[in-house]
Amino acid sequence: MLSKSTLLHLRLPFSFFLMPVFCFAAGIAFSGDWFRLLLTFGILHLMVYPASNGYNSYYDKDEESIGGLEQPPPVSKQLLYVSLLIDGIALLLSLMVSLWFTLGILLYGLVSKAYSNDAIRLKKMPILGWLTVGFFQGGFTFLIVYQGVALASMTQLMDGKILFAALLSTVLLLGSYPMTQVYQHSEDARRGDLTISRMLGIRGTFLFTGGAFALATMGYVWYFSQYFSIQVAFAFLATLSPVVLFFGWWFWQTLQNPRQANFKNTMRLNLYSAICMNVFFIGLGIWLQR
Repeated sequence: MLSKSTLLHLRLPFSFFLMPVFCFAAGIAFSGDWFRLLLTFGILHLMVYPASNGYNSYYDKDEESIGGLEQPPPVSKQLLYVSLLIDGIALLLSLMVSLWFTLGILLYGLVSKAYSNDAIRLKKMPILGWLTVGFFQGGFTFLIVYQGVALASMTQLMDGKILFAALLSTVLLLGSYPMTQVYQHSEDARRGDLTISRMLGIRGTFLFTGGAFALATMGYVWYFSQYFSIQVAFAFLATLSPVVLFFGWWFWQTLQNPRQANFKNTMRLNLYSAICMNVFFIGLGIWLQR
């Protein structure tokens, strides 16, 4: 029987924060095959991401707040075994999608383990760890979701419209990922992990994320104007405006009191961002099916 600790460390609700990349890729790839869409979603968000969370939690052994879990309980060997079992099941189910999708899931799983496993621990390498997470949770995930949902060939994935969308997903993740670490500096310092956010500092993390988000936003506006319509681009800006307002308010509060760079506000930013982007991308997908 699964312990409460194991269930908590799988952090299933945290997968919601990673949904925008899936919704973006699936929204423009979907062609009516609901089984393939739901299977791809289930494998990634209900299995691969929770398994990765559990595996990394086992090796991190956090004592302070982590993404989606304010008070993490102690971990046990069961968490490691369950995480590996879920990974194995996800790989088997991936074969029902496609071989390319399966290979993508396998590679994603291996890289996610390298992030926290003591033998490699990319988390200790601020630049490499940041680039790895940005690429694999961003553009790489976009491509495997698009391939799985549309059953696209490698030639189709190399189309400029698809590659640029994958690039935008990577830029967005490269900008947002340091923000998810901004409240973990003391915990990371205790373990000797020099993350990108700890290297930048609290103020630097906000400035970096703001700059990257602005760059990504300009890219999305160009993308939607180029491949869809100017109205879609304006809809994107309007949908994301609450996130921009909250980010600006939070940054101002943090300048007055660095303690505002805490777990609660980080999760609020993640939640608002995920809600707004998921709503937009799902809406885009529905609009494309009209």
